[in-house]
Amino acid sequence: MKRMLAISDIHGELDKFERLLELVNYNSTQDQLLLLGDFVDRGPHSRAVLDKVIELKAEGAIALVGNHEKMMMDAFHGDPMNLKRWFYNGGIKTLQNYGYEIAKDDAKYWFTTDEIPDPLYMNKEIQSHIEILKTFPYYYETDTHIFVHAGVHPETPLDETERHTLVWIRDEFHQGYSGEKTVVFGHTPTKRLHKSDEVYFGENNIIGIDGGCAYGGRLYCLEIGSSEVYYVE
Repeated sequence: MKRMLAISDIHGELDKFERLLELVNYNSTQDQLLLLGDFVDRGPHSRAVLDKVIELKAEGAIALVGNHEKMMMDAFHGDPMNLKRWFYNGGIKTLQNYGYEIAKDDAKYWFTTDEIPDPLYMNKEIQSHIEILKTFPYYYETDTHIFVHAGVHPETPLDETERHTLVWIRDEFHQGYSGEKTVVFGHTPTKRLHKSDEVYFGENNIIGIDGGCAYGGRLYCLEIGSSEVYYVE
């Protein structure tokens, strides 16, 4: 049987991502790789990470949407606040990877001002990635596990849950989930879940694998079934 390997919250850290794949001796013909979202923002190489994810997906990996990909897709249409929200959640670095020059490129500025950024023209480079991201699912389910970026709603059937919930939910899921299937998720750094850098194995059948890579922490890979944990720093 194939190994099932789950990784989440890479956040533009291409070097860590590639070192982790090497550490686990990932082989696309023998392993099922599950990438649980948040490939972009905050780190230095979001565009390159997405290129790598797309390459891995073409070889058989399953890649899910995270809240940062959702913000990236939403930033170019609809409410102009979507762009500001992305700016102050690390989107500026991602845009710079695609050749954009942002006049006010300090994320702290967008936290403290009421100013709304001007709409951005979608260049061809970022458009091609956004079109591919639109095809990514928001969860993946097996007979025993659910893989999702942020979590599931404790009282709503998975196939009826809003996408926003699947990529943003936190405490309601962490404290309220009681399903039979094990939920493997990222989004919330493990240190927030149990004041430790280690992978979070919740008593209510949830496993948090966001090691805070975007903040200088660990990038984890969890082997499903054996619960063996690999990481790079």
